[in-house]
Parts: sequence; C-alpha cells; structure tokens
Amino acid sequence: MVCGTASDVGKSHVVTGLCRLLARRGVRVAPFKAQNMALNSYVTPSGHEIGRAQGIQAVAAGVEPEVAMNPILLKPTSERTSQVVVRGEPAGHLDALEYHARKPELLGTVLGALADLRERFDVVIVEGAGSPAEINLLDHDIVNLRLAAEADLPALVVGDIDRGGVFAALYGTVALLPDHYRRLVRGFVVNKFRGDPALLGDGLADLQRRCGVPTLGVLPFVHDVALDAEDSLALGGLRPRATGGPVADPLDVAAVRLPRIANFTDLDALAVEPGVTVRLVDDPGGLGDPDLLVLPGSKATVADLDWLRGRGFDRAVDACRQAGTTILGLCAGYQMLGHRIVDEVESGRGAVTGLGLLDVDTVFDLAKITRQRRGTAFGQRVSGYEIHHGRTRRGPGAQPWIALDDAAGADDEGARADDDDGVLGTSLHGLFEEDAFRAAFLARVAHRRAKRFVSAGASFAAARQAQLDRLADLLESHLDMAAVDRILAEGAPR
Repeated sequence: MVCGTASDVGKSHVVTGLCRLLARRGVRVAPFKAQNMALNSYVTPSGHEIGRAQGIQAVAAGVEPEVAMNPILLKPTSERTSQVVVRGEPAGHLDALEYHARKPELLGTVLGALADLRERFDVVIVEGAGSPAEINLLDHDIVNLRLAAEADLPALVVGDIDRGGVFAALYGTVALLPDHYRRLVRGFVVNKFRGDPALLGDGLADLQRRCGVPTLGVLPFVHDVALDAEDSLALGGLRPRATGGPVADPLDVAAVRLPRIANFTDLDALAVEPGVTVRLVDDPGGLGDPDLLVLPGSKATVADLDWLRGRGFDRAVDACRQAGTTILGLCAGYQMLGHRIVDEVESGRGAVTGLGLLDVDTVFDLAKITRQRRGTAFGQRVSGYEIHHGRTRRGPGAQPWIALDDAAGADDEGARADDDDGVLGTSLHGLFEEDAFRAAFLARVAHRRAKRFVSAGASFAAARQAQLDRLADLLESHLDMAAVDRILAEGAPR
C-alpha cells in the first residue's frame, strides 16, 4: 500500500511509477484503490466506471483496466453529497453521514475486489486516499491502513517536501496511528524535492531514529512528468507533451473552468500538439479571442449552467461565436449548448433553459450510460467513451457530425448547427486522443480563423507512454528498489 501525508502529495504518481517499473521487469502487476473521490473517471471495456487514475495505472502496468481496480468511486455533486458508484454502477446520491453508515457493508465489497486481483496478479499496488491518520475516520476506514491490516499489506507513506513541513507530516502521520496500524508502515518516500539532497543533512536519519521508519528515497521535483489528473486539485498541473516546435500558425484553446468540471483530461490530447496552447478560464474577461472555446464536462450540469450565466459566460460564448471562434461542448457542455435541459435526477430542477446555440434538448434519466464508442468524423476514425445521465436529442436545426459504428443512441453522440459548423457538441469524451482526427479537427478550427494548421505528427499515445516510462525511470533512479523488493517479498510485519 502507498499512503500519503495528505491529498495530492504524489501517491498516484508513485503507484503509477511502481506499476510501470514492475511491468518492465516482467511482473504481472495491477493497481487498486478501494475508494476514489474524483470527477475524472474512466470507462472500462466492459462499460464500468472507475477512477481515471486507476485506468491510467492499468495502462502503465500493461493490463486492461477493470472494475475490480476501483470498486468504489465517489463523484461529488455538491458541497455535501456525492454520487456513489459501486463496482462501476451508480448506487445513489449520499451525504457524508449516509455514506459512512454504509461503509461496513462496502468493506466486504472492497476486500472481495482486492482478493480477486491478488489471485490473478503477482503484485497489487494499493493506493490510499488522503491521509491514513485522520483520527476521526479511523473507525470507518475502508481505503487506508485498516484495509492494509485486513489484507496483511505493508505500507509506504509519501510526503510532499515542496509544500513544506515534510518531517512533521511524516512523523505526525506515524505518531497518530494506533500500534496495530503503525507496525504496517515500512518506509517513507519524500517527494518533490528541489535542490541537492545533501541539504537534508541528518534529517532523514533523525526521523528514522525518532519513529523507527526509514526513508527509502527522495524523489526530485521534475517539470517533465505529466499524467492524467485524478481531480481538480491538479487542474493547474502539467499535461503530456510531444516533442517538436510550433507548426504553421499557433492556435489558442480556452476551456471554461466550471466549478464541478469533470473529465477535463479531454484537454490533454489538444495540449500535446506543438503550437497549441490550452488555457483554463474562470472569468469571461480572461477569454480573450480564442480559436477554440470548450465547454467541458460537469457532474452538476444545471448548477454549473447557472454559474456560467451568473458570471456572464453566456454572452461571452456568443460573442466568441460571432468572432469566428469554434465552440465545442463536451458532454455537459453539449447539453448546455441546447435549448432545454429537463433534470429531475441530478439537480431536481425540472426544465431549465440552455444557451440555445444548438437545436438539441436533453432529458435526464435515472439509468447512467457508461460505454466505449467508435466511429468516424471529418473523414477520420474516432474513439471515445460516454458517462452521462442526460439523453440529448437533435431537432430539425441540427445535424450529426460523428457517424458511429453502432448507431444505438446516436443522437447523444454529436450535433452541429445546420447553418454554422462552428458550434458543435458531443457526449463522447476522449475523442482527441485519436491523432488523425485531432489534426483534422484543429485544421477546421484554424480555417475558420483564416489560419493554417498543419499537424506535427504528434502521437498522444506515444507521449503518454513516454511519460509513464519517465516516471518509472525516476523511481528506479531515486528509490531504494532493493528495499521495496524486500518489502514486497516479506509482506506485512507479524
């Protein structure tokens, strides 16, 4: 198990790097996270929804992502409630108290999924959540060291030195743990260190002397490692990049940073193109004059539509359209571009007026659609995935722009205005990971602005694989892998 002193200290990166490193050695390895809270998710080939991080960790391990790798996914819908996804299927909207009451029964689900993976893989790398020393939550823990104790797992604890106070964070984490959990912690990892490790002096040895836990490595702060973000904490982080300089005219892509933005990893593949700049904007004054404006996905479509209007983005979006900017709505953003949203499921608001830029209407249904899709658009192959409750239907003033191999639910997959192909929407996420389609789409965006875009031939898949290898190299160089191997072989202390 890989735990952390807090959220966003680097647990996911360490798990991903270990998965890749072990896979390169020929070890059959799988990632696991019992409970993930994230609005970025991944649809498995079987049509189940799991956390995005576990999907990418599976890619790093060279295995197919599956629902057992993340049996519980929490998708926040407000400050107090989340949609609870159990084994890839929605199981209701619960507040914190209601969810805690269900944890005893969910522990069995978690342990069953983990046992299933352990039977089929040589090694399972388990990721914790937040901090394992939240003393108010220990009795109900199903994701951190209680799980490790139930499954006899040794644990590492990652601390982020870049945010300061790493010695206190590591020591305090262990000090707060009850004895039967403390004994599971076999090593510390210091992450995001800038400068010469000699500056740490005797600090690491003193830390071990005080709490009995050795530090197995100090990972440097690097600027060239970027992975699919798990949640909005990492919105400002790096994106996978391809090598090469700008080609022809530069393109400016602006995406509205909705309060409950979801699956914003759609933007990563756009950012991989040399010469394409992707910006996240939360105020209309910051839009400028983009070539492409993206309304992204959201876990609270109606609430975020209200926010968008309240900030004046509705007027700004229309002004951009009139200036020749291509407008693209993805999933919730597609729904917002339509005339009407009828939502008795997510917000309970009933009929709500959309932005009216596309002749489509959306009606929310209790059943959630989660599936992978393939087809063609602009003469190129496309592939993507759906995660939505809303069913969007085209009116006579809208035309399809994506032709799916399987026509079931085809209205959901895309619409453009009859008289203006500069406004488009689709329910499909992940379209831009197809390199040829991305190039064709950006060429159309450029043409509308009297610009010239010629793809540099960037491969998003290759850029992602290079990032995964870079991360594995980082761990191999700076982590005591001999000690990690011993911990894997010995298991939890007896």
